[in-house]
Amino acid sequence: MLQRYRYWLTSRIPGLLYHLVRTYSWTFRVQIENERPWLDYLQEGGRVLLCGWHQQFFAAIHHFKTYASYRPALMISQSKDGDIIAGIAEKSGWHTVRGSSSRNGGRALKEMVGQLQLTGLAAHIVDGPKGPAGIIKAGAVSLARAAGAVVVPIYTTSDRAWYFKSWDRFMLPKPFAKVSLRFGEMLDLSTGEGDEAFEDHRVRLQQIMQPGLIS
Repeated sequence: MLQRYRYWLTSRIPGLLYHLVRTYSWTFRVQIENERPWLDYLQEGGRVLLCGWHQQFFAAIHHFKTYASYRPALMISQSKDGDIIAGIAEKSGWHTVRGSSSRNGGRALKEMVGQLQLTGLAAHIVDGPKGPAGIIKAGAVSLARAAGAVVVPIYTTSDRAWYFKSWDRFMLPKPFAKVSLRFGEMLDLSTGEGDEAFEDHRVRLQQIMQPGLIS
């Protein structure tokens, strides 16, 4: 019985949800802004870490399948919800690394660094999976610095959406909504050494990205 449950949780359910999410997302009228600069940098041999808020990641799922040829990496928590999300991400062409700041974070971060160095592209939810909202955790800065990657913030908005009563007011665009996916400027977080420089970069990234949160 337990094996059957795990099979559905890790195989059948993600597949069904993947097709549901893809179909639902097809209704969005998506506008992409400022994607070309970092794509050119990636194609010229640079490394890019896309960073977004947990609140806004659903709206980007459909477009992110266009990056599947790069086999990008994404860290996802080792929870039951994470099992489902990881299955959807894998079917979208992303390589998932399981772990979080509270569970197997060191191992997962090391694997993410290796994947980013190998393929050149990865994504990171800067305040996930449990927040607090608007506070960037150390993982994004650690990953970018260790892999020698630039950070590119991602912001999504929708003209019509539902907002969940969750820790981050998770956003779900309504069917046929106009969705904007905007990429920020490339940020170099590699300068300086030691804890003070690291914290300066974390605070800088947080200050840049916080205005993109939807309150």
